[in-house]
Amino acid sequence: MLSVFDFHGYTIRDRKSPSGGISKRIYDTDGESYEPKELLEAYLKFGGMPGIANVGLDTDKVLTLLDGVYSTVVVRDILERERRRGQRQITDPDLLRKVIMFLADNIGNITSITSISKKLVQEKLLDSNRNGNPSVHNIQAYVGALLESYVFYEIKRFDIKGKEYLRTLGKYYIVDIGLRNYLLGFRDMDTGHIIENVIYFELLRRGYNVAIGKVGDKEVDFIATSANEKKYIQVTESMNDPATRERELSPLRSIRDNYEKVVIAGNCNYPVMQDGIKVVMLTDFLLNG
Repeated sequence: MLSVFDFHGYTIRDRKSPSGGISKRIYDTDGESYEPKELLEAYLKFGGMPGIANVGLDTDKVLTLLDGVYSTVVVRDILERERRRGQRQITDPDLLRKVIMFLADNIGNITSITSISKKLVQEKLLDSNRNGNPSVHNIQAYVGALLESYVFYEIKRFDIKGKEYLRTLGKYYIVDIGLRNYLLGFRDMDTGHIIENVIYFELLRRGYNVAIGKVGDKEVDFIATSANEKKYIQVTESMNDPATRERELSPLRSIRDNYEKVVIAGNCNYPVMQDGIKVVMLTDFLLNG
């Protein structure tokens, strides 16, 4: 997957404003300029698959491209690879799609294999006359195949005070947000978790190891570590509501070490430092990487 702001051949340039400040503008190959937010909105809709650069930002063409990616790379390759290995668990393309749909619809949510299995049964997403109830072992095999194919990535939880990884209740993120929109439909939904998905892969692109942070009964969206630095990161759709600000800042205040603490917000009227915690706009974070 390409970086958010160059997935379609765009370039970023600094522009001096009349007041003397510096802002960033994005230019396409024809010299047309755009606000960063405009391109981000396109990315959150269409994703960043390399083929997007060839078909352009046309919904019908993008859907055709993503349908091909899903049909060949996701479904066919997984089923054929498992057959070559002699594996018997991954044999049902309908079940595979339903597991994919569940994970796509729950990016950023705490998820267990047991919860996936129970939800598929409760919502009658399987034809019980033909398939029966999916066992936890069976669902584990399907999820494992999706992780091995890099369609989804699993992120583990880390107890900040106990300094150890927890064995249960991680999260899943999808490799491309456009693929999620193709599966679930291009509609406004769950913007906060969509932004989380983007930030997770941006952190990986920048070379960080990423985990979920647990501090007491609170959660930090991401702990990003590299060989010489560590950051605690909260991600939110907006920081403009006082209750939301408190909810996002509170877990970071609970951490007693001196590593950098950041809140990344899709919208924020006043992106400033609060209680030693940096509040930055999503576009600024992505542009300054």
